[in-house]
Formats: sequence, structure tokens, C-alpha cells
Amino acid sequence: MTSPHHGDPAVERYDVVVIGAGAAGLMCAIEAGKRGRRVLVLEHANQAGKKILISGGGRCNFTNLYATPDSYQSQNKPFCVSALSRYTPQEFIALVEKHRIAYHEKKLGQLFCNGSAKEIVRMLLDEAEAARVTVRLQHTITAIRRVNDFLIETNVEPVAADRLAVATGGLSIPQMGATGFAYAVARQFGVNVVPTRPGLVPFTASGRDLEFCRSLAGVSIPCVASCMGASFMENLLFTHKGLSGPAILQVSSHWQEGERVHIDLLPGVDLLAHLKEQRDARPKADLQTVLSALLPRSFVKAMCETSLPNRAMAELSQQSLTAVAHALKDWSVTPDGTEGYRTAEVTLGGVDTTGLSSKTMEAVETPGLFFIGEAVDVTGPLGGYNFQWAWASGYCAGQYV
Repeated sequence: MTSPHHGDPAVERYDVVVIGAGAAGLMCAIEAGKRGRRVLVLEHANQAGKKILISGGGRCNFTNLYATPDSYQSQNKPFCVSALSRYTPQEFIALVEKHRIAYHEKKLGQLFCNGSAKEIVRMLLDEAEAARVTVRLQHTITAIRRVNDFLIETNVEPVAADRLAVATGGLSIPQMGATGFAYAVARQFGVNVVPTRPGLVPFTASGRDLEFCRSLAGVSIPCVASCMGASFMENLLFTHKGLSGPAILQVSSHWQEGERVHIDLLPGVDLLAHLKEQRDARPKADLQTVLSALLPRSFVKAMCETSLPNRAMAELSQQSLTAVAHALKDWSVTPDGTEGYRTAEVTLGGVDTTGLSSKTMEAVETPGLFFIGEAVDVTGPLGGYNFQWAWASGYCAGQYV
């Protein structure tokens, strides 16, 4: 049987086909539909917005009040400025409020639903319906061809469209159906792809470091984690595989293999001065007792067993106190690696933005083809930033598809 061709009346035609019913794809479809475009969204999963539903522990950290262009990583930093300045967190908040979804700021500008992430997905689907957008689930794309317009072959039926927007995300969380589909489409149409790696991901350890982490699994400590010039003040968490927690996830997006991560376990504390005071005030107290007033007892015990001198304070020289202060104010670890895409919240790298218009998200060399959301080489930190990029890039593409 021959494939249907573009003049075939059996092939359903749309103005716009959006591949991917996630945050960016639905936003793009809504905006295009509002402009009177006939829009079809194709999604390979059995429900729309699967990643939205699991985000923020099921409460969806849907944006961040402080999401500005300088928060994002990309090989082409200026690219994200246009979209993020044209669709701001306040504009998405206005949409949430229009749908009477209750929300709160958890910390650091992170906005969460009071109820469930389902409310955000419902809001997007209601907006899509109002804009007369058609959403079809369990449609897997088997081939895309282009003569004058795009012919999209699926496991169900072929469709044709003048404009095609790819919003299928990156490689993170493959159990949710993540694939490299967007990168394959980009390469097919001559758009470069920046090498990808897992971002916002826990570190793994090996050998003695792993034993140390395992012995403290579940212990959380506020800290400042730094690597490659980036620093984050949040908590770290010891796990059975290594290190996690918000501070570690944040710094992981900047880490390169073989690099050390520097951790200040007592930010804002002049530890050396404190230790000197304690030596004068409590000469008979041992170091472990003094430090346990500042840090989790189990962590101090493990440090004293492996790298700190647990003697009476009076017995510790100035040099020893300096070494203790340094060990805790600049505790450095060299991760063995990361847990990979399985637990990564985002994918760094992706469709090369130098091949896209920052105003429209359209491929410069392939008019009519658009890339949005996580598929593109723009990555934000933890805390609602990546959703804001999805909304903003989807919104902007939606004005032009």
C-alpha cells in the first residue's frame, strides 16, 4: 500500500500540528487556536501533561516569581531573552487566577498549587477546548515528510499540516515516555543538536565515599554547594547511592565529570572563631560534642570517625582547629557520576538555538517547523523555571504557527 500523499483527500488537514501534549505543546496549541488556526495536538502517551502531573510532588511548581533570562543555561544565552520577556511569570499567574486555582509560594519564589497538579492540566485542556484545539492521545509518530506541507504518519492515521511544532521534551524521566524524538526531527531537517546530558540530577559515589553516604542515608543538611562558578544555598541529602537534595540537584547542572563540588556545611557561621571560643569556654568538651550543637549528630560522628580529630577541645591546636573549620566550611567531594536520565528533572543541551528564531521559535532553514520547551537548548534551575520556559516558548511559537 502506498503512503497517502499531500493531495490525497483521505488525509486530514490542519493548519498546525503540535507534537506533544505537555506544558509547551498545550500552550502553543492554545495560542494558535485563539488566532483561529485549526490545531491538532498529537500525544503518544495515554494522557496529556504526564510530566506536569508528577511535578512538584504532584502539586506542580508551575512557575517562579524570579524567572528572568539570566537564570537559564544555554550555549546561546541571549536566545531565551525574547520569549521570557514577552511571557512573564505574572502572565501565567493571571491564567491560573482566571481559573480560580489556589496556589502559594513555598520558598524562593516557587509557586505551587494548593491542591493538585491535575488542576493545571485541566486548565490547559479547558483553554485548548475553548480555542477549538483537537487533542489526540496514544498517537505515535512513525514518520514525518515534507513536500510543500508536512505529512505526519502515525500508528492511527496520517495527517497533514502547513506548520509543525515539536514539543516532545528531552531525555529525562524515560519511564514517563521521554525519548530523543525532537532531536531526531531536528537532525532530519538539518537543525543542529547540542550534545545532551542529565541536569538537576543526584550524584553517585563509589568506594569509601559511597560507604560514608550510605551510613548517613536520609540525613539532610542546609548548605551552600558550589561548582564551576555556580553556588546554591539549599539542603543536601545523603542517599544510598550518593548525594541528592535541592542544593546538589542545582549544582549538578553545572558539574562536569571529574570536577570537585565544594560544600559549605555551615553557611553564615565563622566556624574557626566559634571553635576558639568553645576551646576557651569548654576545654574538656570533645570536638564531637561541640560540633553536634551545629550539625546533625550522626554526620558529626561519621566525620569524626573518618576525617576529624575527636579529642578534648583543650588538646586541639590552632592548626587543628583551622583544619576542622576548613573541612566543614569547604567539604569537597568528587562525584563518581550522576544517576542519569532516569532521575534527572531536565535535559541539558538539545535543539541548537542558533538554528531557531528567538522571536518565533521557527527553524531558520526550514520555515514552518518550530521547536519549543525542554527539547530546546535552554535549561533553568530547580523551582518552576523550566515550566516558565515551556509556557513562554509555547506562547511565542503560538503567535506564529
